[in-house]
Amino acid sequence: MAHPDHDFLLGRRFLLGAVPAFFAAPALADLGPDLLKGGVARFTLAKSPKPLPELAFTDAEDKPVSLASYKGKTVLLNFWATWCAPCVKEMPSLDRLQAEMGKERFVVLPLSLDGPSRPKVAPFYADKKLANLGIYFDKGKKVLGALDVSVLPTSILIDAQGRELGRLEGEADWDKPEAVTLVKAAMASAD
Repeated sequence: MAHPDHDFLLGRRFLLGAVPAFFAAPALADLGPDLLKGGVARFTLAKSPKPLPELAFTDAEDKPVSLASYKGKTVLLNFWATWCAPCVKEMPSLDRLQAEMGKERFVVLPLSLDGPSRPKVAPFYADKKLANLGIYFDKGKKVLGALDVSVLPTSILIDAQGRELGRLEGEADWDKPEAVTLVKAAMASAD
């Protein structure tokens, strides 16, 4: 026989699990130290969304790609390289974040700074089983310079209008709840 409180507890667990579905993600400006913790605690929110210049890079087939082609999506632009140990450590979490968030309204753009080591990128993806991320290159480090990036890895969160919302210098566990909250808040700011 079931305990009399059993149905109540099951109902309570259901309601508590459903609560996030009824409330919108917190606004990006509301993300403070209590929500931005762990690896994303170092995320620096821009004072106001900052329009970005036209940014061009190449894909794995050396075809030109521009940031403008992702307009309408929230973008996490990540600068990395195969020779950067913190970058290598971070990449699987970016892959899991992309898998969790889907590609309809959000995309992780891992922009490799591998020059002479460029042939190592595709085997690195295969070795780490990175199935959800595309391969992109910043030839001549032009995007790196245009966005004044000096630390690897650096991740820049960009809204659906192509404006910088903020950035995080150094590695983070992008598949942790606080990182997902950050991304969802950025996506909600586009709504």
